Amino acid sequence: MRDHSQKDEDTEINMTPMLDIVFIMLIFFIVTAVFVKEAGVDVTKPEAATGELQPQVSILIAVTDKNDIIINRKPTKIDSVRAAVKKLHSENPRGTVNIQADVRSDATIVMDLYDAIKDAGVETIAISTEAK
Repeated sequence: MRDHSQKDEDTEINMTPMLDIVFIMLIFFIVTAVFVKEAGVDVTKPEAATGELQPQVSILIAVTDKNDIIINRKPTKIDSVRAAVKKLHSENPRGTVNIQADVRSDATIVMDLYDAIKDAGVETIAISTEAK
């Protein structure tokens, strides 16, 4: 008589090809993702009827409603803006500076900030607004 006992073989699914595909997809999505720079501070931007989309922004500077200046998520005094912008601009000389000023911030602070950025040697400065 024949013995119909089951063999004690381990039946497994080889997961290596599946992991390869997952990692390739992960690399694909990381490489093709659009990276957006954010100032790290919520500001209410003023509205403007005229405006242009800035294609390459390398330095984002935020001015809060309490007139605090934020560069790279770090609070910065107006006296230190020139040196900080000069250092960041030297890393990417073709980039622009975008000022994201809150609608409730003082215009004098924004103009002082603008002057400090110009003194740092930056040619292209934009002020971020919302479309009307």
